[in-house]
Order: sequence, then C-alpha cells, then structure tokens
Amino acid sequence: MTRYIRDMRGHGPDAPDPKWPGGAKIAVQIVLNYEEGGENCILHGDAASEAFLSEIVGAAQWPGQRHWNMESIYEYGARAGFWRLHRLFTSMNIPLTVYGVASALARSPEQVRAMQLAGWEIASHGLKWVEHKDMPEEEERAQIAEAIRLHTEVTGERPRGWYTGRCSVNTIALAAEAGMDYISDTYADDLPYWVKIADRDQLIIPYTLDCNDMRFATPQGFNSGDQFFAYLKDSFDALYAEGEAGQAKMLSIGLHCRLIGRPGRVMALKRFLDYAAGHEGVWFARRIDIADHWAREHPPVDRPLPSQMSREDFVAAYGGIFEHSPWIAERAWGLELGPAHDCAAGVHNALARAFRSASREERLGVLRAHPDLAGKLAAAGRLTAESTSEQAGAGLNMLTDEEREVFTRLNTSYVDKHGFPFIIAVRDHDKASIRANFERRIGNDTETEFAEACRQVERIAEFRLMDLLP
Repeated sequence: MTRYIRDMRGHGPDAPDPKWPGGAKIAVQIVLNYEEGGENCILHGDAASEAFLSEIVGAAQWPGQRHWNMESIYEYGARAGFWRLHRLFTSMNIPLTVYGVASALARSPEQVRAMQLAGWEIASHGLKWVEHKDMPEEEERAQIAEAIRLHTEVTGERPRGWYTGRCSVNTIALAAEAGMDYISDTYADDLPYWVKIADRDQLIIPYTLDCNDMRFATPQGFNSGDQFFAYLKDSFDALYAEGEAGQAKMLSIGLHCRLIGRPGRVMALKRFLDYAAGHEGVWFARRIDIADHWAREHPPVDRPLPSQMSREDFVAAYGGIFEHSPWIAERAWGLELGPAHDCAAGVHNALARAFRSASREERLGVLRAHPDLAGKLAAAGRLTAESTSEQAGAGLNMLTDEEREVFTRLNTSYVDKHGFPFIIAVRDHDKASIRANFERRIGNDTETEFAEACRQVERIAEFRLMDLLP
C-alpha cells in the first residue's frame, strides 16, 4: 500500500467563511522577527558567523571567525530598527506578533519590555536563529524544550505559538508534541487549518515568504521600498476583493528589525499601513488572536478519512458506488491515496481510475450490473437503495401505463442491440429528458454506446459520493 502524506487539497474549492470579528473582509497579521543576538556567531558557541538575511547579499559563513560587519548589521536591528518600528506600530495602534528567538530575547531586555507594554504577542522563534535541517531529532526536541524554558524565564509567560523558520522535517511534529496552540512553519494556505499529529489536533497558521521584507536581502527580491509597497498593496487588494465576494482570507506580512527598520524602507511600510487602515472591514490581529478565533469558530472535526481506512472499511464504505462491483473499490484502495482523496472528487478519481484501467470484459460486467430504467427489478422493489432513490428522484417510480410500456419497449430493444442496459445519470435529467436521450442513443453503434455508458456510470458514481463526502 502506498500513501501520499502531503495535503494537496487543503480547504478545497470552497474555503470556509472564517467569520472574522465584526464581519471583517480581511485579517491582516504582521510578524516582527526578533533574531538579533540569536544568529550564528562564535560568541554564541557556533562554528561560524552568520550568512543569512543581511545587507551582504550572498554572504558566506566564516568558520571559526567573527564577522564584524555581519554582527553590526544584526546589531542595527536591535539598536535602531526595532525602536523605529516600535514607534510606528504603537503610534498606529496596530498589534503585532513577535517571533522571538529565545536567546535573542534574553539579550534584549528593554526591547522585550517594550513589546509587552505594547500588548504584542511574543511567540517562540526557537532557541537560536540557526539551521535545523540536519539536526538529529533528539537534539531538536531538546532545543525546543530549552527555547520554551528560556522564553518563559525571560518573558514571564510560556509561548503559545511556534515558528522555527529554518526548520527540519521534524519541526512541526516536535512543536506539536511540546503543546503549542498554533504552529506557523508552513506556507501552504491563506487560512488556518488543522492537522492530526499523533492524537493531537494541531492548529496551523501559515506564514509567508513573499509578503516578507526578507526579499530585500535575497536575489530577485525587492530593490526599493516602492517595490515592497506595491507587492503588499496588490496582495491586500486581491484578498480584500475576495473578502468582499464572501471568501475572506488572511494576509500575513513578515518583517525583520534589521531590514525594514532601515530609514530607506520603513516609509514604504508606513504607506502600506495607512492604505490598509483606510479600508473598512480590516482586522489587524495578532497570531494568537487568530488562533483563538479559529479554534472557537472552526474547531477540528473528526470523520473517517478514506485515505486512512483499512481495505475492509474502504470497500464497505465505497464498494457499492459502482453498481454491484466492489472489486473497483478494492483496486482503488491499492492506489497512492492521500489527503487529496479524502473528498468526493478524490475518491471518485480513485474509483474511476480502477474502472478505466479494467479490461473491457470487466467494465462490461459493471454495465450489465446496472438495472433497466423503470424495469422489472424496480417494480419488484429489488433495486439497490441508491438506484431506487435515483430513479424515484427522476420520477421513474411514477410512470403512467403508456410511459411504462414505452420504457419497457426501449429497454428490450436497447439490450437486444447493445448487450447491456441503457445507463444514464438520472440526476442530470428529468423524466422527459431521460426518454429523449433513450430514444436518441438507441440508434448509436455499440462502441459509441459502450463509451457513453461508461461515462454515465462514472457520473452516477460521482453523485453517490457527493452524498457521502465533502
């Protein structure tokens, strides 16, 4: 059995209404990353200097040496950039979430106090601002525990949110294990979502790398404040329009003290904040506010997931979708299923693949398993529950004597000519339309009708799955 663990479906084509407070059309969530003093530095016991996200684009680490220029660039973020941003956001009364590296917070007591007095959330950004991708699982687990301990010691409160950033494949599971209310080490959506990790329903609040001032420090990034402003404005406008159309979303914006805190960039941020604040129905929120709101309005819902079912349960649930042909569900279960198949379209695709790849004789057997329309089985009450409901919904259980005689004649002629019953997805039609299609299609050659009957079988299956799954 192959199972694909990545979720390529998410909320699907119809995302839930987030029901933002006050009927807001958009939630704007701004993160200030506080990493200064937690970056790679041999003074911190690291093997080399920092090389990431600074004014020195393309910088390389200096093994065993202090990089004076790099250190001073990071120091600018703590000494000047932070306070410039603090004045801007407090003057506009816009709340923030701080992603605080625990060791950096410990080296910046004045900044921490200013964050707290402003009512900003301080979430955890790990113990140190270093790569975790090659870190053994036990070492990362220990670092997360130490980050929480130090964060609590420095701020007086345990962090409720987590974002490592330079994470490993184990990070989300380990942060969930540590009991976080939300985790943000993902960029997969414009809305929060739940994932099941072990026995825990874990809330994920996605972050962003595009609406992020880090692109001032990366190739093909922002060269000027005007570019940053234009990108934020376009992002806001797109999501605001979706909100006006009833599909409200969340706009995440990522900032760094040493980057956007520079005088040549901060005015672009101010222009954007003024622009967004000038619209009605904008909720500026901390991440913890969004987490609490989502948990209250959209709690996790447990339901059987097709991709996680045993063969027996899968066949029991979906073996009757193709009329009297449970072998289709058995074969579909053996395909590479994943979260994208935990919906009507997903299961239908898997079942249809099994049907389409079957031999002609096997598919002919499926066609012959279907009953005649308004035929003897219907009169005797021997149809499957699904077929009974479908035919009744089209009015085929309420035929006049003349209509019954016509359908009986058409059924006999069709089967005599083609060797299988006339099949049509009756939910797409009414009684008159069914009769018209019957009379038209009976004149087709058998190959044409075989292909059409197979398409109709798949359409019937689709309707049946829509009754069972999202």
